[in-house]
Amino acid sequence: MAKNSIAIASDHAGVNLKNRIREFLGDRDIALIDLGTHSGDSVDYPDFAVVMAQALLAGNADLGVLICGTGIGMSIAANRYDHVRAALCSEPEVARLARQHNDANVLVLGARMIDEEVAVRCVEIFLETEFEGGRHGRRVEKLTNPPDLC
Repeated sequence: MAKNSIAIASDHAGVNLKNRIREFLGDRDIALIDLGTHSGDSVDYPDFAVVMAQALLAGNADLGVLICGTGIGMSIAANRYDHVRAALCSEPEVARLARQHNDANVLVLGARMIDEEVAVRCVEIFLETEFEGGRHGRRVEKLTNPPDLC
């Protein structure tokens, strides 16, 4: 079952891939929220991770897609927020498992690391895959509520 709304954001390195994904999503029955950036002018990726976290927390989007050059910076920035489970994916099978086993709610892509059509397929699979639950639910709960450090 596909989700009803998705937020998408990128830094300057990811704006072209973001636009390609927007084009793909425009053909689907899904509400799309574009959180920026809208040009190739240099911006700071953590600023877009925080607006994604805010959109998810407010319930404005069910899932998110974040894009930067490698995907690493966005992943680190997004995962600083307790309610975000961002997964950097480079192929569709990884995107499927991120949703199915980890209940990831943000797909992260590295625009300089992935072919556009592979990235679009990752988005498609990410949106179509449901969390499996079961033994994976116990593990995700530990991510959501980690034990205190000694």
